[in-house]
Parts: sequence; structure tokens; C-alpha cells
Amino acid sequence: MDKYIHIHIGLDDTDHLESDCTTKNFNELLNYLADYIKFTILSRKLVRLWPFANRRTRGNAALSGVIEINMKDEERLYNISNDWFKKLLINISSHPPCNSPASPVLVISRYIFSEKIYWDTVKGHVDLSTRLNEIKEYECKVYAGESYWGLIGASAAISWVPNENHSYELIAWRKRSMIGKKRIIDIKTITELDRKFPKTFVNRDPTKNRGLIAPRTPCPVLYGIRGKSPEILEESHNWLQSNDAVENSTDYAIHCTNQLTDDHVIPYSGTVISKPVISRGAHASIKVILDGKLNTLVAFSQGGSVNRLLRTLEPGDIISWTGLYSPLDSSIHLEKLSLFEPVPRIISRPLCCNISMKSVGNNQGLRCIKCHSYSEKYWISKIPIMKGIDMIDNWTEPTPSNRRHLSKPLELGPPNLNNLIP
Repeated sequence: MDKYIHIHIGLDDTDHLESDCTTKNFNELLNYLADYIKFTILSRKLVRLWPFANRRTRGNAALSGVIEINMKDEERLYNISNDWFKKLLINISSHPPCNSPASPVLVISRYIFSEKIYWDTVKGHVDLSTRLNEIKEYECKVYAGESYWGLIGASAAISWVPNENHSYELIAWRKRSMIGKKRIIDIKTITELDRKFPKTFVNRDPTKNRGLIAPRTPCPVLYGIRGKSPEILEESHNWLQSNDAVENSTDYAIHCTNQLTDDHVIPYSGTVISKPVISRGAHASIKVILDGKLNTLVAFSQGGSVNRLLRTLEPGDIISWTGLYSPLDSSIHLEKLSLFEPVPRIISRPLCCNISMKSVGNNQGLRCIKCHSYSEKYWISKIPIMKGIDMIDNWTEPTPSNRRHLSKPLELGPPNLNNLIP
């Protein structure tokens, strides 16, 4: 009786800003293998990684998949994959020169890697030599060119185990002859897609009347649609392709993805200890105490309502946030912000005769300048009302155009603080 085994395949760092994309290359790898070996695709994964990685690619994503093959075809699979990878290297060698050339790595393993590999890669810097040592125990096949940088992402994609926050993305590719030309899909069609398929996510930015499913770089991707189920993505893709106003795709695939999960961040809470500082470019920062240590939170002008909320903060406010530590200056770049427990804001002296009472002098009371009545000295304060700041469950976030792929939209639920409030 034939015996079937599961094989894990990971690929990363094949991108080029002007001509190539790892999603397309991974799809072509599976198509190439299918010409020589019979197998079943059990899953495809598109995994976004740590946004501050030095060698991050355009979308900072790696690809992986699990296939089921007959054990007798295992060695043949390795040989055919090696042939394909050599052709990939030849193709990449023809890429136009750039500051960060592709460093592709293909990994094939009988076993899924430790999930720790994923979490290390999505939350911070990973040393290449450390990763090489980590995967030795799996006795996997590693195909690389002159360097192994793509191993970090390829191994992370293999090790990711989807959790309850995972979603799906359908990626449709365009003809090679169309690469570099304007994509044919207008905002009216994307708006209708949003209305017709409400279980898809982040199709457009309504604040800017801008579509978000089509890249703005000259890569092979025509569009990417995100949603909670493969079925709804299949329906929405078929609907788009039936529309005469939408460019025809050459192929497509649906991937399970860690996008919109917030896997890269941990929610925190702390106490504000300084007034906001506004810097050049309208960026704003503030000091907070977290676990007894001083931290700087930064909200860039592109953060919209996050930036506006941070500007209103006062010493003593207790806030919650998600954000990334920048390796450049150790500040925290905010992605979401909540004013959890504000201190009252002083707004005026008490009123008398419809005007504010005035101080008589140091250590003295207040007097009405009209009727000359006296009062003890005090201020009137109130809890601030956030005006002009879009909030969901007391949280705010940037507009869709200015969010990271990994950032979980508030419409899918607020961050889980897990008793982090001090």
C-alpha cells in the first residue's frame, strides 16, 4: 500500500521593486512541481513579519504551504525543486540593480518547525546564524544562492500556526506584459465590492476615497482581497472578474494569513508624565512610565486620530496602546491608542454673574468683579470630551491607508489588555 507524507515548503526574499513578487514565485513553484509530481495542496500561508527588519521586502511577507505526496516521490520532489530554484536564481540575476537585491531561500521539511521561530520573527530582530542553528535539528532541505537571508522568513512561514485571529487573502496576478502599467480597477468597483461582500476586510479607505486592494508598485499582483473565509474570497474574486471594468487575472490563490492579527505587538498601559511635544512634521511624542521605566511614545502625523489624541494628553492620564519599539531610538511607534483613565482638565474659575470670578491675591479667595461676592479659591475641572477623534470601544487608530498589514482593525475587536491596567 502506498504511504503518503506531508511536506512543508517555505520561500522568501525573491521580491524586486520593479518586477517580481514572492507570492507569484511560490505559486509558480507549485505549478512547476505539479507538472512532474502528483500531490495535494493542503494549505497555503502568507505570513507578514517584523516591520522593522533590516532586509524587509516590499510587503515583508514570506510564503509557505503544506502538500501531501506519495513517499516514493519524496526524493524526486527535492530534485525537481532544486531545478526550479536554479531557474529562479537565473531569473533573479536579471533583475535591475537595487540597494537590497533579492536573497532567495527555499526550505523543504518533513516537519513543521517550532512555533517559537514564528514568534521570534514577527516580534523582533532575528540573527541569521541563530536561525541556521535552530533548523538543523529538522534535517530539512535548504536551497539558497550566495546568501541565506531568505531563510529567516521562509522558516517563519513554515512555523506559523494559525490561531483564532487568522484571516485569508486571495491574491490575483496579472499578465507579465501588463506589469508596470496602470491596473484596471476603479474606486467605484471597489466600493461596490465593499458593499456587496461585507465579510471582506480593508478594501478601501473611505476617508480618502481610495482603493486598497491593488498595489501601487509595478509587481505581478493585480489585487489582494482579505476576508474571514476562502468561500467569500472566491465569490468576491469571481464577481470582480465578471466585471468588464476590471482587468483580467491570469491566476489566483487563497492564502491563510497572519495579517490583521496584531501578532507583532503586545498591548500595554502606563501613566503619562509629560506634556506632549510637537516636532517638525507635526509628529507628536509623550513620556510614560511603564513597569517603572521611562518610555517615549511617538504618534506620527500620518497616524491621524492617534496623533490628535496624543496631543490632548496630560500628566496623570492612564493610557493604553499598541506599538513597536524602534531599533533606531528605542521610542515606541504607536499603532493604536486609548485614553483609559483621564485626569480632570481644569477649565475655569467658578462663575458668578455669568463671568469667571477673579483671584484676590496669594492665599486669598475669589471675588466677583460685578457683585463683589467672595468665595474660596478653587478651579472647575471636567473629564475631557474627545472631539474630532474617531473612537471604537474607546480606542483610536490611523486611517486604513496608514496601517501596517499586521495591524488588527478595531472593527474586528479592540486589543486584549489582559489585566495590564496598572
